[in-house]
Amino acid sequence: MAQFYSAKRRDTNRELLTVTVTDLDPFGQGVARHKGKALFIRGALPGEQVEVRITEDKRSYAQAEVKRRLNDSPERVKPRCPHFGVCGGCQQQHVSVALQQEAKSKALGRMMGEREQPRLVDDIISADSWGYRRRARLGLNYQPRTQTLQMGFRKASDKALVDIHHCPVLAPRLEALLEPLRQSLSELSIVNRLGHVELVLADGGPLMVLRHLAPLSQGDRQKLERFSHSHEVALFLAPDSDSLESLAEDEPWYHSDGLRLTFSPRDFIQVNDAVNQQMVARAIEWLEVQPEDRVLDLFCGMGNFTLPLAKRAAAVVGVEGVAALVAKGEYNAQRNSLKNVTFFHENLEDDVTRQPWAQQGFTKILLDPARAGAAGVMQHVIKLAPSRVVYVSCNPTTLARDSEALLAAGYHIKRLAMLDMFPHTGHLESMALFERN
Repeated sequence: MAQFYSAKRRDTNRELLTVTVTDLDPFGQGVARHKGKALFIRGALPGEQVEVRITEDKRSYAQAEVKRRLNDSPERVKPRCPHFGVCGGCQQQHVSVALQQEAKSKALGRMMGEREQPRLVDDIISADSWGYRRRARLGLNYQPRTQTLQMGFRKASDKALVDIHHCPVLAPRLEALLEPLRQSLSELSIVNRLGHVELVLADGGPLMVLRHLAPLSQGDRQKLERFSHSHEVALFLAPDSDSLESLAEDEPWYHSDGLRLTFSPRDFIQVNDAVNQQMVARAIEWLEVQPEDRVLDLFCGMGNFTLPLAKRAAAVVGVEGVAALVAKGEYNAQRNSLKNVTFFHENLEDDVTRQPWAQQGFTKILLDPARAGAAGVMQHVIKLAPSRVVYVSCNPTTLARDSEALLAAGYHIKRLAMLDMFPHTGHLESMALFERN
């Protein structure tokens, strides 16, 4: 059989290029220019001259790997984690926090700009860049040949598990559990039938959810309960993906704007508590909630924004597509004696303006959608004609897309903030205030 080779592609891939990095993208990749197109270089920083080899050559951009770094940027720092570069959890521990925030803010400004003119990012909402994660899910994998249990996160390059012993972005109380938890799980008779373990730091203390793929013996349950008591960890067992058995005495909870919100270990809560507290306060400030306001909170979850808003407004309506979160929001409203807030379970793609609870209208609206954004909701928001809209986003691409509808309807962006919710990673979260002209 004849085989054909592209000499040009082969030579390009083997060729070493010397380039100067001029920028950093929000994912922590250095950016240079080569033959008129962007060259993205993992591990390189602005101001560094590097010898690279192109690994992927596309029509409009190329990817390259560093073979030799000729100088170091003053923004280059020593990673704290011994697993950095192998573990896929963090991508930017080699970058100063100031440069991380600058790169993400610039990227957000470019995405939210008009006519190729970047928009100024007004605020960077941040907190401690280490020990911030109050939630983590660790994979478990038993190695029969060495008779050891791996516990950790996926690799940056593939789906293999990195055996984690340290994680400086984890809340210290959770990081301190890693080694004793590994030891405890290794002693179970079904050590080869474990799926994963979730660690969550609630305000009342840490909790763990163990996904086990075979029934636990009485001896195994006793071992887990001993671990739970000795390390003061609330224990939850998950024999399948739909059920959860609690061995804890109290429901987990956290504070939002001074309110006590209970949650299930599987409910969504913001991973970075300190940034979440600031984010809620800033959203309330931007909306300028007055005692006579009626506020609508779309994609409200269990009430992270809804309940603090209800402390200040005449009435607040929270709308969510997940029934269990609606029930939890109602429960938390009752527990906090908030009688001016109601929650509804609705398909947010439907026209919510036709619902009876929307007939009185709303003066202010907040929305906090998932990564897919709120494309199907924007026309309903516009129809309600609020004076102010706050959009909290975990995906700047969908924020930029959804913003176009508001801008076309006569709103303008009054404030734009970058939320440094996940330092040392490529995640870019943001919040925008729209005001009607």
